[in-house]
Amino acid sequence: MTSSPTSAPPLPEGRYSRRSDEEADRKLRIAAIVCGVLLLGLVAWLGGSYLLRATAMNGSVPTFQVVSAHEVQLQLSVRKDDGTGGVCTVRSQDKNGSVVGQYDFPVPAAGSSYSKVVTLKTTDWGTTAELLGCTPSK
Repeated sequence: MTSSPTSAPPLPEGRYSRRSDEEADRKLRIAAIVCGVLLLGLVAWLGGSYLLRATAMNGSVPTFQVVSAHEVQLQLSVRKDDGTGGVCTVRSQDKNGSVVGQYDFPVPAAGSSYSKVVTLKTTDWGTTAELLGCTPSK
């Protein structure tokens, strides 16, 4: 038996064109670049607006002490622009995570900082004292 080399039949003209594949790849690359640039622009815009949004009041609760079943004493420290007053919301939770006390403590406009030991009234034993946020008055 002799085997003769067989050649593959020629492919139909235009059916398996490499040119249309390259063109489709180019269009997909352009679409991906445009989507990437738009996404990058959106992220930059959101990040910039977050960073540039200046909060006039920043507060913290560095220490707290549970005084009784109905009181938690805490130190409220606020950094702010001079002449900016407002309120800082503080809450206390029990050991199960239920809110047992919440209050808006006023912050005077005088000075660029404010620090005071305040008492938060609770309905049950509070195990935390956390600052939810400070809002400048309008």
